[in-house]
Parts: sequence; C-alpha cells; structure tokens
Amino acid sequence: MARTVRAAGGVVWRLVDELLFVLVVHRPGYDDWSLPKGKIDLVDPDDEHAALREVREETGWRCSLGRELPSVHYIDRKGRPKVVRYWEMRPLADEGFSPNGEIDAVRWVDLDLAHHLLTYDTDRDVLAAFASFAGHAPRA
Repeated sequence: MARTVRAAGGVVWRLVDELLFVLVVHRPGYDDWSLPKGKIDLVDPDDEHAALREVREETGWRCSLGRELPSVHYIDRKGRPKVVRYWEMRPLADEGFSPNGEIDAVRWVDLDLAHHLLTYDTDRDVLAAFASFAGHAPRA
C-alpha cells in the first residue's frame, strides 16, 4: 500500500465592511480553484508551521494560525492516500504575490462566491466548517 501523503493549508479570512472574505488560489496545472495548501516538508517542525509556510508561499500572505478545521482525506491523482490538515488563518502582512507555475492567481472572495468557485467538494466541506465556526453560512 502506498504511503499516505501529508499536506497542510488554511482558510485565510478577513472582514471588509463587516463582510467575510476568504483567499482562494488558482492552479494552472489543474485549472482549478482551491484553498491554499501543500505537502509537508522534512524541514517543517510540525504541521502548523507547514500550513503557515505553504499559505505564505502560495499567496504571499504571512498569517497567524487560528482554530484547526476538519481534515480531509482522499486519493490523489497518483492513486496515493492523502490527508490535508487545515486551520483558520488571519492575514498579518501582504508580502506580495508572484504568479508562478504552481499558482497563477489569488482572489479574495466572499463565502458565497468561494462556495461556487472552489473546484473540489473537499474544499467546500472545509469552507462550510469554517463558515459554521465563524457564524456564517454560504448560500448553496
């Protein structure tokens, strides 16, 4: 059996005029919209640091960690089991986004648009858990 791939990421959020926005990323290699996340590296002391590192690398935002959200489990495109841990994250500083081969766009969107824009049900499930923790619910 294949070794489980471990990854970590976050739901980066902010309030603008009392409206809740989250940060989503576009991956041109898959032509999808998803939550920022990535594989855990050997240099990461723990999953929390990996989540913060991946979000910063993919979005250009340095963040603070909040509550842990539900993890997701699925089979990746190479047929390996994968588990992704997520946390709520608040942006601290915009260090500047630079498009690259992995991520070519980031967008701040409200919960309703995020729910429709995200490509994968697993991301929508994480977003729904975040929304319920935050006291918001996207309109389906």
